[in-house]
Amino acid sequence: MSPDKVATPPTAPIDGLPPELRRWAVAAIFTALAMASLDTAIANIALPAIAADLHVSPADVVWVVNIYQIALVATLLPLGALGEIVGHERIYIGGLVLFTLASLGCALAWSLPSLTAARALQGLGASGIMSVNAALVRFVYPTHMLGRGFGHNALVVGTAFTFGPSIASAILSVGTWPWLFAVNIPFGVIAVWIGLRTLPKTPRAVHSFDFASAALTASCLGLFIIGIGGAAHQFPPALVGLTLGAALVLGWIIIRKNADHPAPMLPIDLFRRPMFALSVATAVCAFAVQGLSFVSLPFYFEDVLHRSQVETGFFMTPWPLVVAIMAPIGGRLSDRYPVGILGGLGLVLLGIGMALLATLPPDPGIANIVWRTVICGIGFGFFQTPNLRALMSSAPPHRSGSASSIVATARLTGQTLGAALAALCFALGGHDGATVALALGAGFAAVGSLMSFLRLAVGPDRA
Repeated sequence: MSPDKVATPPTAPIDGLPPELRRWAVAAIFTALAMASLDTAIANIALPAIAADLHVSPADVVWVVNIYQIALVATLLPLGALGEIVGHERIYIGGLVLFTLASLGCALAWSLPSLTAARALQGLGASGIMSVNAALVRFVYPTHMLGRGFGHNALVVGTAFTFGPSIASAILSVGTWPWLFAVNIPFGVIAVWIGLRTLPKTPRAVHSFDFASAALTASCLGLFIIGIGGAAHQFPPALVGLTLGAALVLGWIIIRKNADHPAPMLPIDLFRRPMFALSVATAVCAFAVQGLSFVSLPFYFEDVLHRSQVETGFFMTPWPLVVAIMAPIGGRLSDRYPVGILGGLGLVLLGIGMALLATLPPDPGIANIVWRTVICGIGFGFFQTPNLRALMSSAPPHRSGSASSIVATARLTGQTLGAALAALCFALGGHDGATVALALGAGFAAVGSLMSFLRLAVGPDRA
């Protein structure tokens, strides 16, 4: 049955969509999510080609990635809050339309400034997609299938990150870098067409949108990411400290300003819920491990173990591939068993895998490396979906937008923090920096597992 023949999406979903309508809605949601996830990996691969074609330095072309990430992170919370007021489906469709048009702008860019401007708009569009992604999944799937829905969500992200570099390389082998962005356009148009016909009309909040808080929140998060990224790129310590200090001051102002707000943009009301707060802290720790490992492992394989770039790519593949396989399994289990146990065991496995990688022998064989990265992937995949389910289910339905935006904010904050700490390990540890970063990742996994097990003491994960 085509999406224009299915039943009209309900205005206020009671407990998920009917199966036939759900399939089409999920197709629209996951297509947009795959596009936004793929774009990060694709842009990284394209940087050398972009720099050569536009005649700019490697240091300058990095802004093609940085501006996307800053625009994405800075606007997640404001757009999640706006989704609670105007409807999550409208934010999602609007973000997808902007992402698709900005992809066309990237493909037609003639200079670094024009490409950077288009990438900023593309980051804003991706924020519209990611800020309400988990909220829409919550309204599309019935309660007893939420774990399965979030598992499929994680499967899409894991698959996109796994095959993103290969897809980018394949496109670059037959075309120029603008095609990396142009390929988004037909998929975006199809996803918009399906989404307009099938996405549920989610409940609307009665309060108005606080534009002043939105500006403060975007500035706070933007400065925070710039500060952490500056530390990773070894900016002057005074500048990094000033940037992070300004972010903290803005955060304090936002908290004071929204103390009595029924739905604060920086969701302090949700952080008062122990299950929600512990799930966010667990996510930041886990994604910090991911950031530490994904930055340090290429240097570890090439500089310490003296492997080639091709071998390094092969060694990096099992982790996201196994995450994609484990995510649906973890999701189904989270519909039956406590997430505190599932997430805690997953992070224990992740910590063991990181410790095993840090203690590799001087000249390990291929199998000796791969089985260690597989353990990391199993652990991370086992943690990810149950934690997402706990985080979203511990927030009341009318706060799904803010909870959903926190999901993406926690992920990107953890990854950025991990990358910055990896850079610090290289700066302080020299040749042994990669090993130190891997050991530090094992420590973050241990802290995250402890926080996950603490959730067993705070009761059920449902609001």
